[in-house]
Amino acid sequence: MGGLFILRNMDYIRNFSIIAHIDHGKSTLADRLIQHTGVCDIRNFQDQILDNMDIERERGITIKSQAISLPYTARDEKTYNLNLIDTPGHVDFSYEVSRSLASCEGVLLLIDAAQGVQAQTLANLYLAMEHDLEIIPVINKIDLPSADVERVIEQIDSELGLDTDTHLKCSAKEGTGIEDILEAIVQRVPPPRGNPGAPLAALIFDAQYDPFRGTVIHCRIMDGTVQSGDIIRFMYGGATYKVEEVGHFLLARQKRDRLSAGEVGYIIAGVKTISDVRTGDTITLENRPCDKPLPGFKEVKPVVFASIYPIASDDYEDLAVALEKYKLNDASFVYEKDASVALGQGFRCGFLGLLHLDIVQERLEREYDQSLILSVPSVRFRLTLKDGTVLYVDNPSHYPPQMSIAKGEEPYIRAAMMMPERYLGAVMKLCQEKRGMNSSLSYPGPGRAELIYEMPLSEVIYDFYDRFKSVSQGYGSFDYELIDFRDSNLVLIDILVNGEKVDALSQIVHRDRARACGLQSCERLKEEIPKQMFKIALQAAIGGEIIARTTITAFRKDVTAKCYGGDISRKRKLLDKQRKGKKRMKMIGNVSIPQSAFLAVLKSDTD
Repeated sequence: MGGLFILRNMDYIRNFSIIAHIDHGKSTLADRLIQHTGVCDIRNFQDQILDNMDIERERGITIKSQAISLPYTARDEKTYNLNLIDTPGHVDFSYEVSRSLASCEGVLLLIDAAQGVQAQTLANLYLAMEHDLEIIPVINKIDLPSADVERVIEQIDSELGLDTDTHLKCSAKEGTGIEDILEAIVQRVPPPRGNPGAPLAALIFDAQYDPFRGTVIHCRIMDGTVQSGDIIRFMYGGATYKVEEVGHFLLARQKRDRLSAGEVGYIIAGVKTISDVRTGDTITLENRPCDKPLPGFKEVKPVVFASIYPIASDDYEDLAVALEKYKLNDASFVYEKDASVALGQGFRCGFLGLLHLDIVQERLEREYDQSLILSVPSVRFRLTLKDGTVLYVDNPSHYPPQMSIAKGEEPYIRAAMMMPERYLGAVMKLCQEKRGMNSSLSYPGPGRAELIYEMPLSEVIYDFYDRFKSVSQGYGSFDYELIDFRDSNLVLIDILVNGEKVDALSQIVHRDRARACGLQSCERLKEEIPKQMFKIALQAAIGGEIIARTTITAFRKDVTAKCYGGDISRKRKLLDKQRKGKKRMKMIGNVSIPQSAFLAVLKSDTD
């Protein structure tokens, strides 16, 4: 009888997600659904209620996915439990999005009525199709003066290949059409399938750190039941824990006796750090395990690397503590100790992408009050040495001697860009500048072009996104995926100041770009390093070969000012004495490089 009751309960559960391109109104729609179902009263409400970080609210992006259960009484007067599994919107977090979608049966595909279908709209649609989800297209922002609903309906048919009769219209800002969306979720998203009597199989789609309870695991129960007191095991991690508490997500965690098949909720089991919990792992019972883990798990590997140093060397210990605390909340962030002659002790860190790097830096500065210097971001290169050894190098200071390298390879991405047709020439020129190849062009709709290029990731991580937005005047959208490593003619550029190598400014670049990079670094240093009483040579070198040079001129002290008339030999004697003094000073003089010089070199080309 109890089994029948649970099975009947599953008919009243709907697990869904909202997917969209950046800034198409995902968080605002989630706000309206929460308000409409009465989970949050007016007094406690605030915009972007699921985005609980200041940085998320300011930038209008979702960084950390959230989940919430919405009780909704439908028009058939039955009460349904709608589990909204919110997803991050940026391409850096695409693996987290895929795990969240694996926990759902349906998605709301949100499209901006003014901007129409964008690159990530398509990427997210394909992700949803891979998981065989029910897709409900929703046209948002219909209240905007620039809204063109008819054009978007055409795009839903021609670009997305979805039935135009199934679309819904809404304005999340004004709250129109919300009731129809909730009804569509109830009517069109299928209830979850699963057997509560089977061995436990639960998919981890997220985790967050609670300073009092340890790691709170967010999971979807596919089969079986879990309750407090059970001994659970992570199938990929192998660790076992005793369950302390299970429950559902309302705005705050709400404790329950058990979680059964089809439900979304949390498990607290005394897991000390968030890095012990891997997104996509499967939870099962130690004494009654399931046959095999749920599909789709993969290790999240960082793709962009940079070193972080404290501005004052005394702050190193504080930075170490701050990184340790930050790591508790971000399992995809990795770091290890690093040291530089110029900048002192620091940490080499790995990130999922440039946005992730930006967020980590900003959160360390805001939440932990750290003043940081970041080295030039780099990717992980694959080097094959002449003795057959294969090395993965992301730090220029670990680059082996050029003569010992047989082959260098760098990671490539497949970039998909959508834009109005009039910007096509400027975007193609930018992609070719960045060594793009194997391009393909299609016209998904009148006046719109989709361009696909294969490009080195190292060219994209600096300033590509900013420049792409500039040349497309903000109308272009960009999405990418990593494909493979490809042969590349790589070299290490060293920067020499007064003949001394400054290791913090070294870069690994393609040989074709070496001179331009070296010259740019020297010019930036020239602007920042103050003049001395002697000339300072700034050079960029590949091994022993100087490829670029600029000189900071010396102060000119007028030693002949006190000579009024008289013999010319007296002036020559004074100038000769000055020349010898400067020569001696140059031999023994050290050049102190200000922090602003490092920051200037680390900026992108277009700053």
